[in-house]
Amino acid sequence: MSDPSPTLRDAIEVDFAEIAEIYAHYVLNGLASFEITPPDLTELKHRWQSIQDSGLPYLVIEQAGKIGGYAYASQFRPRPAYNNTVEDSVYVSPNFLGQGLGKILLTDLIEKCTSLGLRQMVAVIGDSKNHPSINLHKKLGFAEVGVMPSTGFKLNQWVDTVIMQRTLGDGDASLPLLK
Repeated sequence: MSDPSPTLRDAIEVDFAEIAEIYAHYVLNGLASFEITPPDLTELKHRWQSIQDSGLPYLVIEQAGKIGGYAYASQFRPRPAYNNTVEDSVYVSPNFLGQGLGKILLTDLIEKCTSLGLRQMVAVIGDSKNHPSINLHKKLGFAEVGVMPSTGFKLNQWVDTVIMQRTLGDGDASLPLLK
């Protein structure tokens, strides 16, 4: 009998067919991502490689032999003054919603980014009605720092962007490590 508990690990190249399916669902059917056309496998692998090259985590969670979701941290902005701030992204397969996989992914992502010496994590959430994502982030210590109304237009509607943020480690209580 196989263990029904989820397995969290670093993403590897063979995961990207399932990651692409999960992300395509949100691109085509939801407002969480402001992309209109799902990126192809080559583009998703390129993005993953860029995150890997920067030393940031890209995680998957397996449940019942399938990728149940994925999460990663990326550079918040390209300017050097932002080097201590990352943006998180978390996507859970529609087949595994409500099972706590997003919380497991985001908790581990926060821990990994903190251990790297990063100081702030920002969530840029598509749609102010995206209560599952907003609530997940609140549960894990994020505070809403702003809503940018009608910044996206997707699925024939204007969509807000919610900005949430949480401190990692010492936050701004001490100077960061030089990078």
